[in-house]
Amino acid sequence: MTTLAELRARFSPVLETIAAGALDRERERSLPVEAVRALAEAGFGTLRVPVEAGGLGATFPQLAALLVDLAAADSNLPQIWRGHIAFVEDLLVSPHADFRDRWLERIAGGAVIGNAWSEIGSVERGTFGTKITVEGDRAQVSGKKFYTTGSLFADFSDTLVEAADGSQHIAVVPLVQPGVTRSDDWDGFGQKLTGTGTIVYERAELEARDVIPFTDRFGYQTAVYQLVLVAVHAGIAAAVLEDTTAAVAARTRTYSHGNADRVREDPQILQILGEISAVAATSAALVEQVAGSIEAAVAATRRGSEEARAAAVEAELASGRAQIITTRLVPEAATRLFDTLGASAVREGSALDRHWRNARTVASHNPWVYKAREIGAFEVNGTLPGFQWSIGTVTAPSGEERAESAPVPVGA
Repeated sequence: MTTLAELRARFSPVLETIAAGALDRERERSLPVEAVRALAEAGFGTLRVPVEAGGLGATFPQLAALLVDLAAADSNLPQIWRGHIAFVEDLLVSPHADFRDRWLERIAGGAVIGNAWSEIGSVERGTFGTKITVEGDRAQVSGKKFYTTGSLFADFSDTLVEAADGSQHIAVVPLVQPGVTRSDDWDGFGQKLTGTGTIVYERAELEARDVIPFTDRFGYQTAVYQLVLVAVHAGIAAAVLEDTTAAVAARTRTYSHGNADRVREDPQILQILGEISAVAATSAALVEQVAGSIEAAVAATRRGSEEARAAAVEAELASGRAQIITTRLVPEAATRLFDTLGASAVREGSALDRHWRNARTVASHNPWVYKAREIGAFEVNGTLPGFQWSIGTVTAPSGEERAESAPVPVGA
C-alpha cells in the first residue's frame, strides 16, 4: 500500500512549482491551466483509482492531506478538482459495470472531469433547464450551466440533465466539440481562478452509454464535496500561517508604542501568530476527521451492509460540523494576519487579501447556517440530515417538502 509520505514525495515538485506561481497568477488573473495539466500528468486525478485499475489507490485520509497541501500552494486548485474527485468516487461504487470500467480506464489514462450541475435564473428548485434526448446509441444535451467549477480545464464534464419525462441523469459530455461553449465569466471576489463560469450546450453530442440515472449516485457524495471545501479552508489557514510568520520574522520597522524593538519579539504579535497557528492545526485535524468518516462510509458501502446508511449519516454530520468551524475560524485568521503587520501589508503587490477573499468565498458554498440547524435537529430529535440539495425558485405551496431526489449544488 502506498504511504502518504510516498504520495507527498511524488507530488512535491509539482506543488512547489504551483506555489511559486500562485501570487503572479492572482495578480494577473491568469488561469492555472499548466498547473492542472501538471497535476494530471503526475497522476493526481488517479489518486482514488485502485492500483489494479492503473491508479494510485489512495485512501480518503491520504487524498484529504494532499488536498490541504495543494490548497496551501494555491487554494483554487483543489476546488478545480472537486468534481473530478466526486465523479471518481461514484465510479468506485457504481452499479453500472461497463460505465465504471470504461471511465476508470480513461481517468487512469489522464482524463480530467469537470462538473456542470448548477443553473442560475428562474429555474424551479429541483428541476433543470438543461435537457437530454437519446436516440439509439447517441445522445444530445442542450442548456446552460453556471458554477461549472473545473470544467474550463477539463476534457469532459459531469453534467446533470433532465429528460422529457422529468427524470434526472448524469451525462458525461466531451467538452472539446462545436456544441459546447465554455466561458471564464466567474466574477466572484475570491477563488477567481477556479473557472467557475458558464457552459452552454447546443445539441452537444455524447454516447448514450455515458448517461446514467442520477438516483444511482453514491450515498455519501455530499460529504465528499464538502470535504474538498474544508480541505481548501485548511490549506488557506496553513498559507496564512506561513505568510504571517515570514512577514513578522522579516519586519524591521516597529511602532514606538509597541512592546519590543523587534516585531518578532513583541508578545502581542506573537499571541496573534499563536492563534493563527491554532486555527491551522484545528482545520487540518477536522479535515482528517471528516476523511476518516468518509473512509468508513466507503467501507460500509462496498460491503453492502446495513451500516452503509448510518455511516453516510455520520460522514454528513462530520463534514457539516467541520464546515461550521472552518467557516468561522479561517476567514477570521486571514483577517488577523493584518493585525501583525503595518500598512504596507495592504498594498496590492503582496495580495495578502486573497486569503480572506478566498476563504470567505469557499465559506459561501452550501450555507453553514442550514447545516448547523440540521445538526441541532439530529442531536435533539434524531432527525436525519438532508443528503441532496438544490437551489431555485419555488411555486409550490409554502411548507411543501423538498424532493428527495433533488441534487446537491456543487457550485454555490
